[in-house]
Amino acid sequence: MNAPTSHTALHNDIRRLRSLLDGTLIRQEGADLLELVDKVRELTREDGAAAAELLGGTDLETAAKLVRAFSTYFHLANVAEQVHRGRELRSERERSGAALARVVRQAAQEVPESLASAVKNLHVRPVFTAHPTEAARRSVLNKLRRIAELLETPVSGSDRPRHDLRVAENIDLIWQTDELRVVRPEPADEARNAIYYLDELHAGAVGDVLEDLAAELQRVGVEIPAGTRPLTFGTWIGGDRDGNPNVTPTVTWDVLILQHEHGINDAIELIDELRGLLSHSIRCTGASDALLTSLAHDLELLPEISPRYKRLNAEEPYRLKATCIRQKLENTKRRLADGVPHEEGRDYLGTGELLADLALIQASLREHRGALFADGRMDRTIRTLAAFGLQLATMDVREHADAHHHALGQLFDRLGEESWRYADMPRDYRQRLLAKELTSRRLLGPAELDAWGERTLGVFHTVDRALDVFGPEVIESYIISMCQGADDVFAAAVLAREAGLIDLHTGWAKIGIVPLLETTDELRAADVILDEMLADPSYRRLVSLRGDVQEVMLGYSDSSKFGGITTSQWEIHRAQRRLRDVAHRYGVRLRLFHGRGGTVGRGGGPSHDAILAQPWGTLEGEIKVTEQGEVISDKYLVPSLARENLELTVAATLQASALHTAPRQSDEALNR
Repeated sequence: MNAPTSHTALHNDIRRLRSLLDGTLIRQEGADLLELVDKVRELTREDGAAAAELLGGTDLETAAKLVRAFSTYFHLANVAEQVHRGRELRSERERSGAALARVVRQAAQEVPESLASAVKNLHVRPVFTAHPTEAARRSVLNKLRRIAELLETPVSGSDRPRHDLRVAENIDLIWQTDELRVVRPEPADEARNAIYYLDELHAGAVGDVLEDLAAELQRVGVEIPAGTRPLTFGTWIGGDRDGNPNVTPTVTWDVLILQHEHGINDAIELIDELRGLLSHSIRCTGASDALLTSLAHDLELLPEISPRYKRLNAEEPYRLKATCIRQKLENTKRRLADGVPHEEGRDYLGTGELLADLALIQASLREHRGALFADGRMDRTIRTLAAFGLQLATMDVREHADAHHHALGQLFDRLGEESWRYADMPRDYRQRLLAKELTSRRLLGPAELDAWGERTLGVFHTVDRALDVFGPEVIESYIISMCQGADDVFAAAVLAREAGLIDLHTGWAKIGIVPLLETTDELRAADVILDEMLADPSYRRLVSLRGDVQEVMLGYSDSSKFGGITTSQWEIHRAQRRLRDVAHRYGVRLRLFHGRGGTVGRGGGPSHDAILAQPWGTLEGEIKVTEQGEVISDKYLVPSLARENLELTVAATLQASALHTAPRQSDEALNR
């Protein structure tokens, strides 16, 4: 018998799920509801007026059940479609090879030098954002994910009844679970939803993609440089203040604590797996002096390590070192919960110290005939932890440009040094004033600010505190929405200086300042804005302290609202080309952050195709892309599909960075 086509297989899965849902409706609500559902299905296909009449005469309680029945059906159909897409992508992989393998081979043959450069700077960051279109609770998501796993599992005839029972149980549980909360979700609730996906990605898909990337590059003689993080994750949840008064400095802090609780627990799971595998005896292999010295230092500082471990693992230094790493992670979790200071050697301040400990184990294994494990499972663990850090996702903070000027207006007006009020200053005058202030050693405060001003400045102080408590990876970018000129960027930089985040004289810039260009007018002025920023010596110094990288965010949703979809896409394309040219003129690497939504009107569409469509030279290994609302569950709910989506995104970024370094068309053709 011929195997069913993929299209047939999808319809078979949907019919199977519908049949099992029908059983749930009968068990939970009775045959009358199923009869009504079938009637509505029939009439909506054949007679819309009759369907409307039937629904108009339905009482409220029955109508609510009817809505739930169709909502549950669509949830199940979506899961079946996601599983089906995963199957199709795996089939494509078997036919044509993995996307990463194809890109690496092509680049190695055609542009080997460009490939090495692109790999050095490779950094893909999906950024999760909260959105009202995604309202599914984790309780429902867990059950849908379980159904997806069951659909992916091959089933023989004799196992089918038991398999169907497991699916039916989960459908019953979904029916008995309130899909929507009875209260409005708070930022912490939205963060938990994002963390659900991040935890799952931490457990499998990300490790698979990074391991495959390293293996494919190794085949062509290219190594991923130490410290390079090809894939990380970001979040706006808890940091996006623009238009959301609920996101206070306290909320930002609470979300960061929540992320770290999960991130550290996920790290502990990986370390526990390593502890089980690192049974190497010093009598059978050996260990480096660096590892043994580090272990002795750890044992001295960590009295919590049980004497039992010291006795049983006395000749297993790798396992004992992993036990010390685990204890430091536990101490870090306790430190953050109790709000006590970091103790060097007893807990971790950021991910760098954790990775350094693991690198000691890896290096010693390589020196003592353990290279296969060191470059295999050990390397996968290190790359996964580098991708997520202890924070799971790096938080971006976003605020409206007006908020910064509002706070600065009160600070400057209090000094009385200018002949006019700050709010009355023309934009060019304000730009010169702020640029001069950025070079100054003085502080504008302390001063009494109104509630709005206090909250705005308070966020910068929260960011500074977070970097001191959690480490440098926790927050990297401060985004200015509705940015219309360089003065908007300088305003945020001056407030960051007030909070101790930037000191151009001492030589540090703990965060980068990111203009968000949202409307068609701002996109058309993109090159002018960036040129004014980088032409100022003080701001150029700030960018230098950030590794000569300037991030610019492009807004798809608002530009579509102002100019329409086609105009938006064209203006974003042109803006990228002009931004690229300005950045290159100043010797700055451009990192573009694409604020794409889920729908086409918000810039949505396949990420792989969108990345490959970017103008030449605008991707230099780095890209950030928002993942919004229902797009997150669509891409990442099913583990196999999550893995394929991540691989396609990384492969497209590598391809665009290494292979698309010259124009495909002439300037004349593009500007017609």
